[in-house]
Amino acid sequence: MLNIRPATRADVPLILEFIRLLAEYEREPQSAVATEADLLRDGFDTAQPRFKVVIAEWDGIPAGFAFYFFNYSTWMGKPGLYLEDLFVKPEFRGRGIGKALMVHLAQIAVAENCYGMRWQVLDWNTPAIEFYESFGGKLLKEWITVRVMGEDLKALAGSSKSKRKEQSEE
Repeated sequence: MLNIRPATRADVPLILEFIRLLAEYEREPQSAVATEADLLRDGFDTAQPRFKVVIAEWDGIPAGFAFYFFNYSTWMGKPGLYLEDLFVKPEFRGRGIGKALMVHLAQIAVAENCYGMRWQVLDWNTPAIEFYESFGGKLLKEWITVRVMGEDLKALAGSSKSKRKEQSEE
């Protein structure tokens, strides 16, 4: 039987295992560098968690998870639910667990008066794309994800500091 529950501090090693399994599936195992300390600090040992996690269990055995947080749409004037990760272990797939996790998140989004939900999917992940489209997920092909990380982020931040310093000296 399926049970979906909020994650607790004690689930952090399991959450990290799910994150790493998802990274392997997405052909990026080297990119999953989060630690238990990171997850504890940002999700459980703070008055304002930066994320939330729900765990799906099948007959008491951890089968999958959804990792999410709330963002805000300036256009809609409402919060949105951003799904960072959704993962179901291969041996539990085909039992409706992924759909149940999405239904659970949709219920949270409705209860929180969200405009909707967003997430990303790799362009080669046809099974996931078909899964998302099966319940009304729309691929926004006209939008391109942009990110700045690592040294580029530090360089950008440094540019702002030097510019702010120059402006304050004027």
